[in-house]
Amino acid sequence: MESKAFNWDAADFFRRLTESNKLAREKGFRFCLVSSLEGFEEALAGMQSTTAFVCVSDISSGSTDMNNAPHTTRTKTVFFAVRHKLDDMRARMEAFELQRELFRQFMSKLILESTRLAEKRIYVDQKIRFSEIDKYFFSGCACSFFNISVSTYTDLRVNDDEWV
Repeated sequence: MESKAFNWDAADFFRRLTESNKLAREKGFRFCLVSSLEGFEEALAGMQSTTAFVCVSDISSGSTDMNNAPHTTRTKTVFFAVRHKLDDMRARMEAFELQRELFRQFMSKLILESTRLAEKRIYVDQKIRFSEIDKYFFSGCACSFFNISVSTYTDLRVNDDEWV
């Protein structure tokens, strides 16, 4: 029986965006993989020489819908972070504005990617929420995140070869 495994690599997609985007390159954004919000916090603390980050969680949440057209949805979290001078609200607002613009530019590429994926019957949820994390998350760093949900058909027919 043919595997219907998920095959969109979100981490690779956002790594390539980070490396090829002019704004991300100009502002020194560094790509990294993290495990959850706690892993994101550890990455920031461990990279004192880097001032801007794009981090993709290497874990995902998901669900399987068992209706007439069964499909599996996987959600990945992408974090942005920009260090700024501690207790400088103007610098903090500029860091958030930079993240908003980078998000906009990344979404312009995601539109193209979602069209390519749809040809393979992999569907990107068209509503992507962008959230800024409050000032107490990590001192001297403006942080935000968004989630990308992708779904594809799941073959739920019983395969006798999988059972004793």
